[in-house]
Amino acid sequence: MVDTAPKAASPAGGPPAPSRKAMRLAIAGSGLLLVLAFAAFYWATSLASRRKAAESVGAVAVTVTDSACEPMELTVPAGRTSFAITNRSNRVMEWEILDGVMVVEERENIAPGITQSITAQLAAGTYDITCGLLSNPRGKLHVTPSQAAGAAPAAPTLLAFIGPLAEYQVQLLAQAGDFAKVTSALAEAVKAGDLDHARALYGAARLSYARLAPAADLFADLDTRLDARADDFGGRENDPLFTGLHRLEYGLFAQGSTDGLRAPAEALAADAGELDKRMATLQLLPDRMVSGAARLMHRAAGLEAAGAAEKYAHSDLADIQAETDAVLGIAQLLRPLGEKASPGLPARIAADGAALTALLAAHRDGTGFSSFETVAADQRAAIAAALNTLGDDMDTLGAALGLTTSGRSAP
Repeated sequence: MVDTAPKAASPAGGPPAPSRKAMRLAIAGSGLLLVLAFAAFYWATSLASRRKAAESVGAVAVTVTDSACEPMELTVPAGRTSFAITNRSNRVMEWEILDGVMVVEERENIAPGITQSITAQLAAGTYDITCGLLSNPRGKLHVTPSQAAGAAPAAPTLLAFIGPLAEYQVQLLAQAGDFAKVTSALAEAVKAGDLDHARALYGAARLSYARLAPAADLFADLDTRLDARADDFGGRENDPLFTGLHRLEYGLFAQGSTDGLRAPAEALAADAGELDKRMATLQLLPDRMVSGAARLMHRAAGLEAAGAAEKYAHSDLADIQAETDAVLGIAQLLRPLGEKASPGLPARIAADGAALTALLAAHRDGTGFSSFETVAADQRAAIAAALNTLGDDMDTLGAALGLTTSGRSAP
């Protein structure tokens, strides 16, 4: 039907106003776009739900409460096993599988009421599992022999990795020695009551430990004493188990005093000395070299997005740069092998590392970094995303080199 309605005159001699038919078509088009947008949203949401459901099929369910795991003991066959971890506490939690002092696999930053998945390749044996707060009792994971585990591909030869492993071991030895020296000096400054000097030495100790952080899974017992945060314990800052670097950080920066810090400072220096001794006999393997770097980046992303890493000194940016440099150093050691296994991947890792460094450089203040309190929420999100990207890169490198023994599932 022809629209015979007169067209409205346009003001000031401009183009004619749209006809009623054109208006109806525009409204109908807008409605169609809304319908399509809703359909796309529904499809994407349904797809995400189906994927999540698919991931959780056959997964071993574990619930973490304020005080324990439910159940506290698990039995699974050797091989690849998925776990669905639900946080029923009122705090952000993590769940770890430990083989002695080594972290086998972990899922960190699980928010209250949220379920996240984790997949691990497990050999037969008995493992410890952490149940939320570090002050909570640990559970047990019993892994029984199975044919599936026997069918797994053989571990790659160590011959190709001898050079990178030896060089990394030398670096760790030097860094552990530096950490022992600076924590000893920090303890002396605390005993002398020199607040300004102690604060400066705390910053140096943090950076020193950040360079060791990719290997922290190999000495999880010491890492708990050296680097655990107040939120990891039931009594938070007042919990007697809260020691180490962040106990010093709390006293020096939140309380603004060296009072009451002599014992924690001496304990920190003693643990650093123990780490220095242990580093000489540390069993370093290529899969741990790569997976530790990947996990560090993913863990840092969760902490930095929440601003929970250096919550008293707010020196997060310097820590991130030191950790990033450590991870990129590992990637550089493995670059020749990585280039053969996946041409272009080492260059991508270097580019993603440079992008992260550029984000951090925007917050440089003179010779150091500005306080993390000055970093806007969108900038924190960008830094966290870049950390996750670098972590994904290291996961990809591990897979390309045939080192992957466990898969990282998306939250």
